[in-house]
Amino acid sequence: MNFGFNDEQELLRSTARKFFENECPSETVRRLMDSPEGMTPELWGKLAEQGWLGLVFPDAYDGMGLGFVDLTVLMEEMGRAVVPGPYFSTVLLGGLAILEAGSEAQKKEWLPRIASGAKRVTLAWMEPSATLGPAGVTLEARGAGGSYTLSGTKLFVPDANTADAIVVAARTNAGTGEDGVSLFLVPRTAGGVEVKLLPTMDQTRKLCEVTLTGVTLGPEAVLGAPGLGWTPLARVLDRATVALCAEMCGGAQKVLDMTVEYAKIRQAFGKPIGSYQGVKHKAADMLVEVENSKSITYYAAWAMDEGVAEGPLAVSMAKAYVSDAYRRVSAAGIQLHGGIGFTWEHDLHLYFKRAKGSEFTFGDATYHRERVAQLVNL
Repeated sequence: MNFGFNDEQELLRSTARKFFENECPSETVRRLMDSPEGMTPELWGKLAEQGWLGLVFPDAYDGMGLGFVDLTVLMEEMGRAVVPGPYFSTVLLGGLAILEAGSEAQKKEWLPRIASGAKRVTLAWMEPSATLGPAGVTLEARGAGGSYTLSGTKLFVPDANTADAIVVAARTNAGTGEDGVSLFLVPRTAGGVEVKLLPTMDQTRKLCEVTLTGVTLGPEAVLGAPGLGWTPLARVLDRATVALCAEMCGGAQKVLDMTVEYAKIRQAFGKPIGSYQGVKHKAADMLVEVENSKSITYYAAWAMDEGVAEGPLAVSMAKAYVSDAYRRVSAAGIQLHGGIGFTWEHDLHLYFKRAKGSEFTFGDATYHRERVAQLVNL
């Protein structure tokens, strides 16, 4: 198995790095994270021009038709630049949900418009219980005469405040298992939909509370077959988790690069601090964490592309490791920077906050270790 990247993927990497260095430097990130949208129409349009909004969508829906290994390259560079905005929620949550569960008509209606930057979609699955499995979906969808009425609350919905539509996971049958979970495409402006922006540690990620009060939808709003929405939703969450791991790898690599560069120029007792053994050991530990994170993430991306049976296992192994690794690397980077690492003016806090936010997104290391144990029948 060859985990090296081909020439096209390396070209994508270099193009993305140059793009984000020019279009999304830290000054732009700080400005965008203070806005409710987290993105400008101009930057969103440029992402669409690059074809990245449709990177993993098939050619039939105006996408690039690339795989998750290719996406890993792009997500690493986005993590390296701490890119804010609704790319992740639109492409890897809402867009993938439509691709996985939607009818042909729904795909043709939405995916080309997502790829062009004309529409944004997100995914709402978590609820106040914070349960990640199918038992956590309790929002009620009552069916009558082909129509459905949704009532309940979804939490931590990314970028719902700027989305044109929200894919909502709701329960059409009583119970707590996979059967009965349905996916609905809900317009954000539909009557009874209320979106509230939540305060977050990572200001580059916009999370919302979405309250649905008697929201009535026709049968055309259902993605896939009623009651059979958990299987495609689980696939979406696994793929989004891999993409998040790739983004975390990029951020961890950037923290390592910043720390090594600082250790070369910061003087203590007449010598660069990087010449001291204690600093060398810490930097070496950071490098091991970064390289291990990349290896396990690349394998998970390959497993998603190939559809191998151990794909979900690879996803949880990656998330369990990378969640801890990014947090430790970013914390070590702050420590080795000394006092300046704690200041608002330095960019390290952007990465540390992104690491903490990403650690719990789609489940933390403890959750995924337990999932690994279940998947291998321990």
